[in-house]
Amino acid sequence: MTGSIDVMLRDLNLDILESLPKDFDPTTVINDLLLPVANDVKLVNGIEKPREIFLGRNVHSSCLEVTEPDADDEVTGEHEAYMASVLATYQKYILERTKHHLGYPLNLDFGYGALNQLHYFTINNGGDPFIEPNLGLHSRQFEIGVLDWFARLWELEKNEYWGYITNGGTEGNLHGILVGREAFPDGILYASSDSHYSIFKAARMYRMDCEKVNTLISGEIDCEDFKAKLFLHKDKPAIINVNIGTTMKGAVDDLDLVIKTLEESGFSHDRFYIHCDGALFGLMMPFVKLAPKISFKKPIGSVSISGHKFIGCPMPCGVQITRLKHINALSRNVEYLASRDTTITGSRNGHAPLFLWYALSRKGYRGFKKEVQNCLRNARYLKGRLTEAGIGAMLNELSSTVVFERPQDENFTRKWQLACQGNIAHVVIMPNINIHQLDNFVNELIESRAVWYENGKLKSPCVASQIVAMGMAKPIQWRKRKGKVVEMEDASRVYEVVKMDVPMTDEVARVKQMDQMVKVDVPITDELAHVKQLDTGGVLVMCAAA
Repeated sequence: MTGSIDVMLRDLNLDILESLPKDFDPTTVINDLLLPVANDVKLVNGIEKPREIFLGRNVHSSCLEVTEPDADDEVTGEHEAYMASVLATYQKYILERTKHHLGYPLNLDFGYGALNQLHYFTINNGGDPFIEPNLGLHSRQFEIGVLDWFARLWELEKNEYWGYITNGGTEGNLHGILVGREAFPDGILYASSDSHYSIFKAARMYRMDCEKVNTLISGEIDCEDFKAKLFLHKDKPAIINVNIGTTMKGAVDDLDLVIKTLEESGFSHDRFYIHCDGALFGLMMPFVKLAPKISFKKPIGSVSISGHKFIGCPMPCGVQITRLKHINALSRNVEYLASRDTTITGSRNGHAPLFLWYALSRKGYRGFKKEVQNCLRNARYLKGRLTEAGIGAMLNELSSTVVFERPQDENFTRKWQLACQGNIAHVVIMPNINIHQLDNFVNELIESRAVWYENGKLKSPCVASQIVAMGMAKPIQWRKRKGKVVEMEDASRVYEVVKMDVPMTDEVARVKQMDQMVKVDVPITDELAHVKQLDTGGVLVMCAAA
């Protein structure tokens, strides 16, 4: 499957098609006015101030009009030739955009040529995937095979699970939260502030009471704040969204700690429902050494992943798995379909199961493990290149999402298709991204920064402060990693995670930029940062960033 883009470029033979006139150029920067600005707030020295969020360009002004063929087009073929030229030009545009795609989790390295023969058929998997409908144009046998594969991965027996192939991660979240709401109609939804927007969309759609929980600097859910919010509603069941990789920072919530917090707060297993949003990392985590385990042997209710992300399906799709005992509350018989209504949508893409089945069968566990290891290795490489260039960067363990300062030029952002929020941006390392692409990106970023900041005369934005503000992280927190507990002092400063190279005593350590005791990812001012280590041999410590 590797090198599929290069193969496509070689095999396209686009020269035989006449290109459109120069006035049709999809890569041209559109100078039209932006859509209306949405107002938001940002934290500046702990004070909320207005921030403008500029939406994307108005595509309507550059759309391709649907034109009617001439009466004699069957004879002349001019309209067909025009459409062929449009599609050929668009194909060139997509290929160019593929080479500069870094900011969103899409695996663009795939090859599904063997499935071309099935594009000529309409395939619809409407209804419950486990019930044979009257409509014979379906791919249920492939869908069930895919679901069985994921049930094994997450340790749930065939006779104990139910699931279906969705149209994407959002649908999986909507279904998972709906199952939780049906199990506990009066339940309170808890989700960290770094959760995907679809979780809060579910709360609005289902008219659920929702508590937004603070996060740690890493983006993980803050279980102290979670416990405090549970106490506010201790008389009502809890429905919890656990992130297996947050949208911007790639943080993985500590599932075991979430369960422990629920139990310590007086919630028995029959009074809470946990949905795991594993859109990207849900498939990566099982192949990472020492990573926390996603398993239905733990008291969780559902897991969802996206099929177009790490797997690399060419169309948006996903997988949702839940316990069979939960689905009866949702299901309604539909005579018209000779099936049950158990899914969010009615008609479902019947081609998606074919692509998922093909990818899983071709790669297998060993193939995915190799790709996961390569992604994590390339993520560490990118973070290293950025920090070597003096660019503040953050990479959570278990993650392939590298966070860094937001580019000052929107044209640069659009060229590399970076996802941005506030003063930070990120690159999500996927199987199709190689070292050569990362080097090109970093080199161009370094050259552009010299212009933006006038070769150091102007100050670049503080990545650490933006990370804290986004997560609404508390200035003093307890963090636990591999059995070691660390406390942060000096609450007035902004903190950044650094790695301990040697054990520290329980005395207060004064850390300066030139000290060899710690390895820092962002520069530290000469002003001393006070770090108190409460246990020897610590792995993580918080340090005041510049």
